Amino acid sequence: MILQAFRLDGKNALVTGSTRGLGAAIALALAEAGANVGVHGRSANRRSASGDDACSKIQQLGRRSFYIGGDVADPQVCSTLVQKTIDEFGSIDILVNNAGMIRRAPAAEYPFSDWDAIISVHLTAVFRLSQLAGQHMLQRGSGGKILNLASLLSFQGGIHVPAYAAAKGGVATLTQALANEWASSGINVNAIAPGYMATDNTEALRNDPMRSRQLLDRIPAGRWGAASDLAGAAVFLCSSASDYVHGHVLVVDGGWLGR
Repeated sequence: MILQAFRLDGKNALVTGSTRGLGAAIALALAEAGANVGVHGRSANRRSASGDDACSKIQQLGRRSFYIGGDVADPQVCSTLVQKTIDEFGSIDILVNNAGMIRRAPAAEYPFSDWDAIISVHLTAVFRLSQLAGQHMLQRGSGGKILNLASLLSFQGGIHVPAYAAAKGGVATLTQALANEWASSGINVNAIAPGYMATDNTEALRNDPMRSRQLLDRIPAGRWGAASDLAGAAVFLCSSASDYVHGHVLVVDGGWLGR
């Protein structure tokens, strides 16, 4: 019975930013647990966005999949993503808000164009997509799961990433706000806060020997996180095993915050 609670058979999911990195790992984990999974990337071209690869891996597991491209900073793209999932699968039972990017600069010199871009993708789009999926879940009356990607910077300010830190702080409290409203309707809204992961966003840090060593020295696990390290947490928060977990930010950081 316990293991069955982690199964996602018959569930339909959308994972934004899922052609590579953390999003791809989460999408594949959901498919391995039984879900059909819609794949999203910024590029309109499925092949150039590695959408073929992600969809193929999901389909090889016997699940249904599709690819849709677009910038989630565009409100119409958000609407299209949710509607496409409903049209293809019949419903959206699971939404994972993972799409993101990062732009670094000292706060005194941080361009407002970068500020607007980061806030649009990491916070405004998370609300738009959650609102749209939430409306569908409320109308159906069958509950659902919304999983947001927060960050260690939901708790800490970071360096040279003021917009990213502000957005991720907002994601943590938005997760709680939505959970407060929707928990009684059987909709679980939670978040994962990854630590320092080996992804495109941290490439500059990993390529800086001094900064990389400073970070690794503080991580009790002694290594950068891998995308696969989020798989179990994501399946848990998207499955019935977490039905009484609402508004929680689950930290997956190799022990960083406890140091």
